[in-house]
Amino acid sequence: METEHLDVLIVGAGLSGVGAAYRLQTEHPTRSYAIVEARDAIGGTWDLFRYPGIRSDSDMFTLGYPFRPWTQAKSIADGGAILQYVRDTAAEFGIDRRIRYGRKVTAASWSSADARWSVEITTASGTEHLTCDFLYLCSGYYSYEGGHIPDIPGLGDFAGDLVHPQKWPEDLDVTGRRVVVIGSGATAVTLVPSLAESAAHVTMLQRSPTWMTIVPGTDAAADALRARLPAGVGDTVVRWKNILVTQAFYQLCKHAPGPAKALLRSGIARFQPDPEVLDRDYTPRYDPWDQRLCVVPDADLFRAIRKERASVVTDRIARVTARGVDLESGRTLDADILVTATGLEVVACGGIALDVDGEPVDPGRTVAYRGALLSDVPNMAMCIGYVNASWTLRADITARYVCRLLARMDARGAAVAVPRLPDGPMELRPLLDLSSGYVRRAADVLPKQGRRSPWVLRQNYIADRVTTGLGSIDRDMEFRRRPARRPGGGVPPPGA
Repeated sequence: METEHLDVLIVGAGLSGVGAAYRLQTEHPTRSYAIVEARDAIGGTWDLFRYPGIRSDSDMFTLGYPFRPWTQAKSIADGGAILQYVRDTAAEFGIDRRIRYGRKVTAASWSSADARWSVEITTASGTEHLTCDFLYLCSGYYSYEGGHIPDIPGLGDFAGDLVHPQKWPEDLDVTGRRVVVIGSGATAVTLVPSLAESAAHVTMLQRSPTWMTIVPGTDAAADALRARLPAGVGDTVVRWKNILVTQAFYQLCKHAPGPAKALLRSGIARFQPDPEVLDRDYTPRYDPWDQRLCVVPDADLFRAIRKERASVVTDRIARVTARGVDLESGRTLDADILVTATGLEVVACGGIALDVDGEPVDPGRTVAYRGALLSDVPNMAMCIGYVNASWTLRADITARYVCRLLARMDARGAAVAVPRLPDGPMELRPLLDLSSGYVRRAADVLPKQGRRSPWVLRQNYIADRVTTGLGSIDRDMEFRRRPARRPGGGVPPPGA
């Protein structure tokens, strides 16, 4: 049987993959493409995570697609609404018909002789193979197999229900039970108020505080603008309003952390006025945006604490016992359910084994080109979102860039595009500019970035719209035509 060949293969049917497919079929309608998805459903993150209260931590006017604006009232939306939005978008543009479910890409091998990728796909019934001219990875940067669980003494001794949010049991009933959530990141901050609605009590146990920002669940200004402006115009204005506000606050945090801290503390002080509690539980040792801010919509976490349905404890674990958690301070937290909201396991390129002409590619030893391509890896892009703004903002920039690159290849009559590092030393740094634990753990896993264009991943949507949308396609890029073949088959040797 002849191996199927596609112009473009997109890996992953989440927010990024659906957005990439829309851009590709809109700007390159004659190119053949398909999306392969390892799971049996569309939605990626928003289908995988099923823990109580799951929601966006970015406003939906920027997390939604620019080509299909978010129209619901909620700005901070729950996971089910986001999943339905992705499904509806895919159906509206016929993208759902291009998705092949239950297909996990395990390996991809580039052949310079053929100027194409050979892709190995694992299915429930065996292994499939196909080839493609361009490989576009929209599989995110964390493992879908399971989350990160640190080495916590005695964790295996716990006699109650031990749960990680990434594998939340559908039949877990928290009603009237004592819950301890280990962690202080976005997942923990989301879980606690939701669980507190029915649990006897929920404790968020943190080693150290995380910066939190209290935002309204609905955006009154957005509602007013959309009501008064023509359809489409209002959506665009609201989107740019939120982009500018988010970027302005990020710049304040990076360049004037003192006033930014004061602003964040003042928001929390309205609900936790005790200076000692504010210092101990809600004032981190790091500056805002050294790690990602946790969004608290409508102050739901603090309202649960006020009702004495939840509490925050800042301490270190001495040992987990059969009935709860012993802390270094000598205090004990009794628990019926223990939730390890302790982060993600980061993987690069969806964990796919890549090679170029038989030489394995270690993504951690490559450098990201325009935050999308990898040095010395031909005809492949990956989608990495922003850490300081909505994922989709960066995903859409990358999708547009890939379409620009394909158009440039067509114009040059090229079949191959390979980013090449310029001669001379280049200072390298981590791809994600955060000090969070999951980022530090991924330092050797993810590609690096430089400090000058096009080898830098800016955390600045406005600048990226200019440089990635209008910058040179040719800079530090090697283009090659498809290799000529001799009558007997094969490729002529160099110089022939």
